[in-house]
Amino acid sequence: MRSLDPNQMSELVIYDLTTDAVSVIFQTDALIEAPNWSLDGESLIYNQDGHLFRISAAQGGRPSIIASTPLRDLNNDHVLDPNGQDIYVSSNDGHLYRVPLAGGAAVRVSNTDRDSEGFRHYLHGVSPDGRMLAYVGLVRRGEQVETRLYTLDLETGETRCLTDGAYPVDGPEYAHDGAYIYYNAEYADGPKGGAQVFRMRPDGTQVTQLTQDDRVNWFPHLSPDGTWLCYLSYPAGTLGHPADRDVTINLMSLDSGAIKVLDRFNGGQGSINVNSWSPCATKFAYVRYPKSAATENTPGGV
Repeated sequence: MRSLDPNQMSELVIYDLTTDAVSVIFQTDALIEAPNWSLDGESLIYNQDGHLFRISAAQGGRPSIIASTPLRDLNNDHVLDPNGQDIYVSSNDGHLYRVPLAGGAAVRVSNTDRDSEGFRHYLHGVSPDGRMLAYVGLVRRGEQVETRLYTLDLETGETRCLTDGAYPVDGPEYAHDGAYIYYNAEYADGPKGGAQVFRMRPDGTQVTQLTQDDRVNWFPHLSPDGTWLCYLSYPAGTLGHPADRDVTINLMSLDSGAIKVLDRFNGGQGSINVNSWSPCATKFAYVRYPKSAATENTPGGV
């Protein structure tokens, strides 16, 4: 697990589309990542030091831990069950689990049939009916890392592979109506590191590219009403989704395709890895990682 540099902070931020206002609701010198918005609209859930925490979506709240016995190594890939009672999480043991939002025992939901290959699951989406999970499957083959997109049927345990491993993929997330899965990918004939936003049907067909620019675009998140798509955008030539880069949060209208830059800050990994829209579709949350001037002037500073 990474940590913040000296004199660096985590800022938990809410952007309000109705007012174009940015509000910092919580600051800490600990590394926090990937806020989810609770389905009642009252709180945000993020990860820190291998655990989940809940905090009020209003300013001035204090975080409280969500027990996930016996897991103590959760990462920033977690999504809420549409039932509003549970959250699905990714553990650094490579598996997916269901945890009660009230706290309690974690139950593994991913299959173990590929453990001997070193297969790892990274969760990003859950279908509107709560039956299907969408995740990234990662396998190391010598010096090479192969990623593919998969779905998991929680009722039957059946997995389906949606991509062929020919190019890196990440961030699969179901649309509000389940009709598409949105994700980012380095398309086969594009530059290395040139991730763009795509969508496809849940069976892997009808692949469509939605962004095509000089930026490197990651983690598309659909608003609950299906109107907007927000995503994290890196400078051209960025490889992967590293931390501590000059990034922007972009908003795309799914009707017109118009794109607007909403915020620019030091961030990247951990800022908006998972869907963080409010249930009313007018706000979303993310994390910025500002550095003091002294830190920025040190070797390796941004």
